[in-house]
Amino acid sequence: MNDLNKTYTINLSFEEIKLPPFQDILVLAKNSIQGKIGLSKSFELLVPNGFETIDVGNKNIETVFVNKNILAKIEKEKVIQILEKNVFPFISEGELISVDFKINISVKNIVLKDF
Repeated sequence: MNDLNKTYTINLSFEEIKLPPFQDILVLAKNSIQGKIGLSKSFELLVPNGFETIDVGNKNIETVFVNKNILAKIEKEKVIQILEKNVFPFISEGELISVDFKINISVKNIVLKDF
């Protein structure tokens, strides 16, 4: 064996990750490998009091984990309505789906008068 003719090429890249590996919403489908209790405990260790667990009455979805910062801006019922219409129909049994849920608030026509 002739080692003089071997060449190795290595490409390396890396980036910082944040824990948990999602920021906004995590949807846990029914029969997912990851369980609701285990995920809840993990989130509580990683981001204490950072996410609210919402059980939903959907046939395919067991639980939704929502960042509490989102719930400070919009009611959880509205969040679930949005997810039911736009996300839940695309989730299959056993999946764990991260949802990017950014809220942009704008206020127009503010009139200030003497206090």
